[in-house]
Amino acid sequence: MPITIDLETHPFASTFFLKGRAEGKAEGKAEGKAEGKADMLTRLLRRRFSSDVSPEVENRVRNADPDVLDECCDRVLDARTLADVLAFLSR
Repeated sequence: MPITIDLETHPFASTFFLKGRAEGKAEGKAEGKAEGKADMLTRLLRRRFSSDVSPEVENRVRNADPDVLDECCDRVLDARTLADVLAFLSR
C-alpha cells in the first residue's frame, strides 16, 4: 500500500514545499512583467516606426533586460529613428 504525504501540512516537508512555491510564484511574476514590457515596447515601436520593426528587432526586444526595456520605452517618445532606440538595447 502506498504512503501518501500532504506536503502542505507535513511538519517537515511543508517548509520546503511552501518556500519552493513562493520562489516559483515570484519567478513567474518577474517573467510575466518582463514579457509585458517587451510586448509594450514592440507595440510602441510598431506604432512609431511601423514597417521598420523586423523579426530580428522583435527578437532583440524579447531578449533584453527588463530595466533596459523601461529605458527604451521612454526613448521611443523622443527618438527620431528606430536606430536611436535600438542603440540602447545593445548596452
